[in-house]
Amino acid sequence: MVKVHLRKITRDNLKECLNLQVDNSQKSLVATNAQSLAEAYVDTNLFPFAVYDASVCGYEQPQAPMLGFIMYEIDVGGVGFIMRLMIDYKYQRQGYGRATMIEIIRRLKLHPDVEIIATSYRKENEVAASLYQSLGFTPWDIEWAQSHPTEIYVKLES
Repeated sequence: MVKVHLRKITRDNLKECLNLQVDNSQKSLVATNAQSLAEAYVDTNLFPFAVYDASVCGYEQPQAPMLGFIMYEIDVGGVGFIMRLMIDYKYQRQGYGRATMIEIIRRLKLHPDVEIIATSYRKENEVAASLYQSLGFTPWDIEWAQSHPTEIYVKLES
């Protein structure tokens, strides 16, 4: 089973994070890492992380390339919302997206302010829909989501 190691985005790994790319067919499905990092810079409720293979754990300088990026938000309503998940096109279809979600879910469950874990995806993103469903996410019918007709909102059943 593939496992991942998450690290904060720092001056040392920023450029590598900004150079990560999804496949051309996916560019309309996820914000760029630059946009996500800009949002996190001005919003202290956002937590961005670099995704590495678990083999780099314990090394001060990773001995393997960054594989992807993930960012979550913890809001005042008790929601741990997974806002971004992107795995570089070179590392897709190897289990890193699933492993990253499993690790973020684990971390959010440990956070004392999180009562609900949720995420969203574009209606046309069948890969995300399949991944989230396989992890136990179910449709989240919450009133404010109706103002986002292109997004599907899902929450993790505890």
